[in-house]
Amino acid sequence: MFDNISIPTILVSYVALLFSLSVHEASHASMAYWLEDDTAARLGRMTLNPLAHMDLLGTFVFPLMGLATGFPFIGWAKPVPVDPRKLTRRFSQRGGYALVASAGPISNLIQAVVFLGIMFLVVKAVVPAPELEYPVFVRSLLAMRVESLQVLQLGTTATLFLALLGRLVLINLGLALFNLLPMGPLDGAGILRGFLPWRWLPKFDRAQPWMGGILIVLALTGLLGYVLGPVFGLLFYGIELVARLVLRF
Repeated sequence: MFDNISIPTILVSYVALLFSLSVHEASHASMAYWLEDDTAARLGRMTLNPLAHMDLLGTFVFPLMGLATGFPFIGWAKPVPVDPRKLTRRFSQRGGYALVASAGPISNLIQAVVFLGIMFLVVKAVVPAPELEYPVFVRSLLAMRVESLQVLQLGTTATLFLALLGRLVLINLGLALFNLLPMGPLDGAGILRGFLPWRWLPKFDRAQPWMGGILIVLALTGLLGYVLGPVFGLLFYGIELVARLVLRF
């Protein structure tokens, strides 16, 4: 089980996860603060310091076990506390909470775009032959192990940086899509609840406690991949089109 552990891959992936989760949770807290709920801010959650957001199981045990063993990668941070009663009356209470819930996934999508752009710039800067830019980009983005990038002979610093950027793009896309699922404790449930007709809310709320268990089963059995896989495929197709426009191949 632990024969193929790659320490560089675990470190790079874990750093990318911690940063992405920290921005995600800080975005929730910042949106709540903008909407006049200072609950999370007073608890120190409006920060990029990962220590403020870490959950022992979700941010430490399960992610590292997943990275070390190849089991399904599950990671989460401590939920950001929000008091809907304090949210501004510029929006309905449900609408304000939906805005707070949407801030996390939106931050992940923005991060993915930013780090993808940085990745393009780094590839163009460090790859000596223009015709190798696209292959290097694809390999850096999709490499399962950091060591597999050594064949590119770009130097240790450039290799690690490209590996980190690739992980930041993928993890942020994964966090955005995962959290947009309208299930249980995920942000998608809070977003959807803000737009459902009032008459549907009782049934929706009664179903949510069961959604957390279903979500864990989907993740552990690999069925979650069948749910998110088609959307990931579309996103990768879009990334490929942009890469072919920006890079030489």
